[in-house]
Amino acid sequence: MIDISSAFTGGKKAFVGFITAGDPSLDDTERYLNIMQNSGVDIIEVGIPFSDPVAEGEVIQRADARALAAGAYLDDIFAMVGGIEKKVPFLFMTYANPVCFYGYASFFARCKEAGVSGVIIPDIPYEESGEVKEVAADYGVTVIDMVAPTSEERIKKVCAGSLGFIYLVSSMGVTGVRDKFDADISSVYRKIRAVTDTPVCVGFGISTPESAARMAAQCDGAIIGSAIVKIIEKYGSQADEPLRKFLTSVASAVHSAR
Repeated sequence: MIDISSAFTGGKKAFVGFITAGDPSLDDTERYLNIMQNSGVDIIEVGIPFSDPVAEGEVIQRADARALAAGAYLDDIFAMVGGIEKKVPFLFMTYANPVCFYGYASFFARCKEAGVSGVIIPDIPYEESGEVKEVAADYGVTVIDMVAPTSEERIKKVCAGSLGFIYLVSSMGVTGVRDKFDADISSVYRKIRAVTDTPVCVGFGISTPESAARMAAQCDGAIIGSAIVKIIEKYGSQADEPLRKFLTSVASAVHSAR
């Protein structure tokens, strides 16, 4: 497994990219993951499709439905991801139900076997995350903490012991393209930095090179999901070149952010 911190070496701004496993097929996903690695994405989130993705907007909900209809089962996703030669850290984005159903120890053992460095589980609250973090740590897997622009005391509580990077939610609600963001990212970033040196990446709603650069300039990186998934939704199995073009442009913008 690749250390998540390597994405931020030397103060580098990180571009975190998300893709739904199995949309439109696992063979396509494998090819697209390699395109992501070779197009400047510094950390890759692989979404495990789920029937009730409560943190996701319509774009990723549709991708989950397509992937499930195509038969993207968890064991097959583990096998596909495990077969990829990794150049950057890979994470799973999933929900509590699939992890609990699989069993914590079995799930994180498979993550380790597949070379997955970390997981994001948005529907497990910080207050209830201790057990899953403990089991994940036994297998060298990092559970990424998410923080919303809420009270200063809660930000301190969530972020003080965070590892890998902190996922700062730009706006309340679900994922999806936005024109405006709720949070004063610079202000929240300063509050986080007062309690930890763990890098902070902003996600939810970022969809263009310009918005990615703007967010990365205020913290340590930018996360894009729905905009990538929309390209795959539009082009299906023929998304290679549009995907490569978009990812390269975002990577250049994020890496140039100051």
